[in-house]
Amino acid sequence: CGTAVVYRVPDDGDTRQRAVCPACQTIHYENPLNVVGTVPELADGRVLLCKRAIEPRYGKWTLPAGFMELDETTAEGAARETDEEAGAQIEMGPLFSLLNVRRVGQVHLFYRATLLSDQFNPGFETLEARLFTESEVPWDELAFRTVKATLERYFADRRAGAFGLHCIDIE
Repeated sequence: CGTAVVYRVPDDGDTRQRAVCPACQTIHYENPLNVVGTVPELADGRVLLCKRAIEPRYGKWTLPAGFMELDETTAEGAARETDEEAGAQIEMGPLFSLLNVRRVGQVHLFYRATLLSDQFNPGFETLEARLFTESEVPWDELAFRTVKATLERYFADRRAGAFGLHCIDIE
């Protein structure tokens, strides 16, 4: 209705403070955002990274990922972001990492994905899309801690010969 909200515990049995409109009593929930992406891999273990053409972290490297949209599954969103950012053709694999980033109200979900080609057609959000071995990854130039944590676990699992699901809290 446009009235300024007040923060209080609603009268509906909730136990948390919420943004409540004092005029119409609508509760405006503020919930975490989902970031979805992939770890696109070739059989030889190289992974696809994208150099960001947008802020935040312009010029830094990342896995293809972005905000999940309404009316899509997490896997559909991850595949869409991989196409939009890298122009990569993939076959989706299993969920690989789930990272809670409480300080910014986000949950990041990365799926393993098999690259069907080593040819890429990056979109406007990407300066460059390239394949990297573990030793070639520009570790000090990664855009986000969630990407670093995911890649560290990916390469560790690859060395161990078995991939798991990793749930990680990023402080």
